[in-house]
This record gives sequence, C-alpha cells and structure tokens, in this order.
Amino acid sequence: MIATQKKQLSKKLSESHTLGQPLSNSTCRRGQPPFIQLTLLFITLIVFFIYATFFNQPFFVFITIGMLGCLFYLVPLRYHLVMKGAEAQLQVQDCHERTNLTHSETHQEGEVIEAFRKKIVSYSKLKVLTEELSLCLTLDDTSKTLSSEANKLLGGRETTIILYLFHSKTGVLGISSSRKGQLRVNIKSKKGDLFDQWLVKSMQPLLVEDTKSDYRFDIDKIVTEDARGIRSLISAPLMVGNKALGILRIDSPKEDYFTTEDLRFLATIGDLGAVAIENAQLYERVEQLAIKDGLTHLYLRRYLMERMPKEMSRQLRCNSQMSFFMMDIDKFKRYNDTFGHMAGDIVLRTVGILLMDFFKQPGSLVCRYGGEEFAVMIPDCPKDKAVELAEKIRQKISKQTVLLRREKTQVTISVGIATFPKDAQMKEDLIHKADMALYKAKNEGRNRVCVA
Repeated sequence: MIATQKKQLSKKLSESHTLGQPLSNSTCRRGQPPFIQLTLLFITLIVFFIYATFFNQPFFVFITIGMLGCLFYLVPLRYHLVMKGAEAQLQVQDCHERTNLTHSETHQEGEVIEAFRKKIVSYSKLKVLTEELSLCLTLDDTSKTLSSEANKLLGGRETTIILYLFHSKTGVLGISSSRKGQLRVNIKSKKGDLFDQWLVKSMQPLLVEDTKSDYRFDIDKIVTEDARGIRSLISAPLMVGNKALGILRIDSPKEDYFTTEDLRFLATIGDLGAVAIENAQLYERVEQLAIKDGLTHLYLRRYLMERMPKEMSRQLRCNSQMSFFMMDIDKFKRYNDTFGHMAGDIVLRTVGILLMDFFKQPGSLVCRYGGEEFAVMIPDCPKDKAVELAEKIRQKISKQTVLLRREKTQVTISVGIATFPKDAQMKEDLIHKADMALYKAKNEGRNRVCVA
C-alpha cells in the first residue's frame, strides 16, 4: 500500500517537473534537515576528528561508524521530507485549481444574474408598453403609441421607426406612422422598399447588420428607391395567428447598430402591437356598425340626432343657415310585393349609393332615417340652394335604371325641405317641418320637392 502511494506520488512529481513547475522555496526548506541540528552534528564531528587526530587515532573507527549511522538516518529523512514537500505542493496546486473553478463558477453565475436582470428590465418595459396600448381605442392612437414606445425601447436620435399596415380591403401595404427620434418624418416609399417587400414575402423577422455587405439585397436598388442612408435595420411582422396586419421596422444610418437580441425584443413588441392593432380595428368596426346601416352603409338616425345640435350651434355662431331634407321612396311596398324583399334591399342600396355620391359638401350628413326614408343635413345651405340640390338629386334618382329580376325599373322619391333657423329653432321642430313638407309632396302626387 505504501509502495503504491509512493509510486503515485513519484508519478505526480515527474509530471509536475515535466510541466515545468518546480517546487517552491518553502517546500525545499521543508525537505532539508533543520539548520541547528546539522550545525551541532558538524561541530561534533569536527571535535571527534581533532580528538582522533591528535590524541587517539583508533577513535577514527567510531567516527566512521557514526558517520555511516548519520548517513543511514539522513537519507530516509531527506526522502521523507522531499515526499512531504511534494505532497504539500500538489495540495497547493489542487487549492489553486479549486480557486480557479470557484472564480469561474462565480463569473458564470454573475453573467446569469446580469442576464436575468436585463430580462426583468425588459419585461418591466413591456409591461409599460402593454398598459399604454391598452388605453388606446382608435387605430390612429394605437399606431402612434406603438411607434413612440418602440422608439423609447430600441430607437435613438438617428434611427427611423416605420409602422406599415395592410389595408383591410385592398391588402396593400401603407405607412401608418413614421418617426425619427421624437419627430415625425416623411418617408418616400409609402408602400415599403426592398427590405419591406422581402419581409412581406417571407413573413419572418429580418436583421440586416450592413446593407452594403448583405447578399440578399441589391444595393443599387436600395439607393435609388429611398434617399435616406440605411446601413442596418431590424424588422418584424405584425401577425395575429395566420393573419398579417403589418410590419414594424427600425433602421439606422450606422452599420452593426442592431443585434439579434434587439430583433428578438422587437418581435415581442410586434406581437403585443399586433394584438392592440387588431383590437383597435375591431373597435372601429363595431363603432361603425353602431352608427351606420349595414345595408346602405349610411349613418343611422341615432348618429344624426347626436350631430344635429352641434351643427345647429355652429350655424348660430356663424350666422348661417342649415337645410334638412326628408326623403321617401315612392310606392316602396310595390317593389317588395312584386319582386320580393331582396328587390327592396336592392332599391334601398341603390338610392343610398346615389345619395352618398351626390351630397359631398363639407359637413353634409346622409342617413337612413328608417324603413324607406332617408334624411340629409347640409350645413351652410340656404333654402333656395337646398331646393336646387333636392331637385337635382330627385331627377338623378328618377333617371337611374334598377334591374330587378331581369326587369328594368325606375325609382322615384319625394322630398321635404326645412331650413334652420328660418323654419325652426329646435331639432325636433326642424325634423317635423321637413316631415310635413314630405307628406305634402306625397299628397300632391309624389316624385316632387316641397318646402316647409
């Protein structure tokens, strides 16, 4: 057992000498006999030597025996001390290795803690972004908030943030918001440039560290499409499920400005923004359904009642007049009875489209008042001008051919007109006066215009 340990220790010693790691001075001092003992032994031998030389020469025999005994004692002692020193040196090296491992583990744990700290900071920023987006109801407010918060999280003074959205009907990509720093900026490529087109095709996050060295894009085309200096960019699609809503992009005139971590963070911002944008679109759609008729796409009577008092107050301040039309489709029941209720819907939709196309004056409001009745509010319009407009739209509708079950038919309307404040000063009275004028037109034979 002892011999095996000695062999292992000798092997470690040879390895340490091979690696060029000499024993330290303290180890060498521990491997030598104590200085006082050697001095006393040396003095004793000198005294014996002098005594044997001058007084008793046979005493050399005892000196020789003593020296041999010292040799037999010192050699194992020397070996033992050397082995102890080597063992101590190995223990010191082992302690150094453990210290290095401890330092390495501490460094790794520090990096992990720092990474967690950054994630906590990022999540707290995302929490603020989520709270800000939750306060936005309209699509315009949501777009501005998303681009502004993205600029705070990832942007800078020289970076440009662009939010593209797909049009709900045409599907064409268009700019919803663009800013450079805290200021709005005008972007020439309204439908996106080469980078945006690439992302539309792939619908994957895009990181370009240097536009001049990226093999995926043609530098010449990039320069001719937009005069802005773009050297690096990150871009992420805005998607909810499989539905693409738009693109959120940040570009910089400096190369290597963005990292993979920035792209990952932008993708997370894009996910939150996509949900907020979809909610805003749904809110606007619900709001439109609440104030617009689903068949004719005209405003409903409830919205007209909300708008009229405000417009009447404005007319009084401006010392102007506002005309109000009440219209009714003549003999509407005949279309339903002859061609069915689907034909009645076609007639209503046709008249609604003609009214929307005709009354395009600023502030004008066309609504479906109920059933086959329509109402039109025209600000800054005196009675004589209102009569002229009503006669034109009556003639235009009467000349319109409507195809019902492959049969060509004509539609006529009767119109009643009342003017504020000449005919009435309250909205209820104004509607009543226009309604009475409409009944007058009906009683006089329909397809005509009457005034209050």
